[in-house]
Amino acid sequence: MSDLPDYVLRNRQYWDRTAGRWVDPGRRAWAGAPTWGIWELPESELKVLPPLAGIDCIELGCGTAYISSWLARAGARVTGIDNSEQQLATARALQDTFALRFPLIHGNAEAIPLPDSSFDLAISEYGASIWCDPYRWIPEAARLLRHEGWLIFLTNSVISMLCMPDSDEEPAAATLLRDQFGMHRFEWPEDESVEFHLPHGEMIDLLHANGLQVQRLVELRAPEGATTRHQYVTPEWSRHWPSEEIWVARKNPVR
Repeated sequence: MSDLPDYVLRNRQYWDRTAGRWVDPGRRAWAGAPTWGIWELPESELKVLPPLAGIDCIELGCGTAYISSWLARAGARVTGIDNSEQQLATARALQDTFALRFPLIHGNAEAIPLPDSSFDLAISEYGASIWCDPYRWIPEAARLLRHEGWLIFLTNSVISMLCMPDSDEEPAAATLLRDQFGMHRFEWPEDESVEFHLPHGEMIDLLHANGLQVQRLVELRAPEGATTRHQYVTPEWSRHWPSEEIWVARKNPVR
């Protein structure tokens, strides 16, 4: 009997089962320049990341590890952790393809077998930031960060989750379908996966309770003429409302 939470096991099964879908996207991302989210907005324009040369980074829920590959090429010392062994198998194959090596750990980003204060940056793009319980993974990220370290994560926007149908084949609606009060755990019956999302006020309180001060909240908008292979939101919808948001926080920054 595993002592892992039920959602960790369910999400592990989901990502092991669907890992094959992400091989080609992972390869393209490894070969490309750093971007953010489903609209692939360039980091060169958003300027979210701190200086990376010589710092220690951990990617929480790294999947095929394309984010880690970008950080490593920029001079960071990178470690990736992911819940899915099949996703990590793809990541290792891509490390061979691109001749770029860094440690990869199979495990739960809510309980990482590494010492306190090991990293200068913890980052998650659609990894732990949605597939782990924020009341577990954010304290764990804070534990791993050094003084003045950065936590940066991308997740679905609050308003997109409030407009999201239960079916992953239906895009976000132009009306509210869910309550904002009480939002936390989201069950997806079609694939049996589990996501987690908090309202902005609760997220800010949680970050502050763990010594993390919000520096930026970047709400992402689909650019003119954008397309996406994802079905849960349309470019037209995301021209009116943010489909994703990037949180940038820092641990006990000097004022």
